[in-house]
Amino acid sequence: MLFSGRVKAGWYGYGRPVANGTVSTALTAVGQAFSVDDRGNPLKPLGSKDFHYPVKVMLDGWKKKDPPTMKKLPIEVDIPEYLVERAMHSEATEGTKATADLTLIAFYYLLRVGEYTCRTKRNNEKQTVQFRIMDVTFFKRDKRGRLKQMDRNASAEEIMTADSCTLKLSNQKNGWRGVCINHHANGDATLCPVKALGRRYNHIKANKHKPETFLSTYWQKGERHDVTNGDISKALKFAAGILDYPGMKGIPLDRIDTHSLRGGGANSLSLSGYSDREIQKMGRWKSDTFKEYISSQLSQFSVGMSKSMKKVFNFVNVEGGVYHDVTSTMINEPYSQAAATA
Repeated sequence: MLFSGRVKAGWYGYGRPVANGTVSTALTAVGQAFSVDDRGNPLKPLGSKDFHYPVKVMLDGWKKKDPPTMKKLPIEVDIPEYLVERAMHSEATEGTKATADLTLIAFYYLLRVGEYTCRTKRNNEKQTVQFRIMDVTFFKRDKRGRLKQMDRNASAEEIMTADSCTLKLSNQKNGWRGVCINHHANGDATLCPVKALGRRYNHIKANKHKPETFLSTYWQKGERHDVTNGDISKALKFAAGILDYPGMKGIPLDRIDTHSLRGGGANSLSLSGYSDREIQKMGRWKSDTFKEYISSQLSQFSVGMSKSMKKVFNFVNVEGGVYHDVTSTMINEPYSQAAATA
């Protein structure tokens, strides 16, 4: 319990108090370590899944006092598009270009941040494997309109004419392997996910790339670098500030982060009329957890609802027997009175 109090106070992290869930996770990890050493789990009674009662009461108390979780909010495509347009200026660095293109790719392909960036602090226990150049495949339509895979040695000019592009996941967070996600070109010469992938592919290919080179890699003045999750986060907040997301959309900058791209892509598909199944498949979710990314507080989800609810449907509660048999009441009445009542 003393250890729990220190975890809660932030002794083992960044010095900031943490939520009850973090404490519970830490205790579970300690208990599992004891179990692996065949010493039993000292935090739980034998045969029980719950913590000992004093520990459980302590955690329940903290849970009630914890503030509500402030989830990151979705963004629209205007943020990655602004970053890409900004990166098109002649003075833009290769890092700026790579970061911008990756935000556009992540938005359209509904990517997890670990799939397209290098983390500032590497966690080797994460299942997600970042995309490599060997995982990118471009397609071009033939004269009959059929998609055909382009040669991996195609020129940079040919790559930029691709009609479609597929990303293959070697592994990801939920354990799926070998999953492919595809997008077609949207017709824009610059603000297109296929074109963005083409720019990343050509840049890496022009710098003595290896098939295992990460999609986040770029070269600046001959030196190799990688786009990190921190780079993406800073770029998104910067663009959101320029586009006045707090004033125009009611979205504070501190609620915009890397998750906003994946959530933004899912929201865009939902608002465009795509089904839950289609969104789930595109985002590679195994369960309904993807619905957490679709924010119900967005104004577009309630458009027309009040008009629909104003309609009177004249429904009847069939269980309550709205219409009654009046035969027994009318049988003893004079004919004239019964007819007038009817």
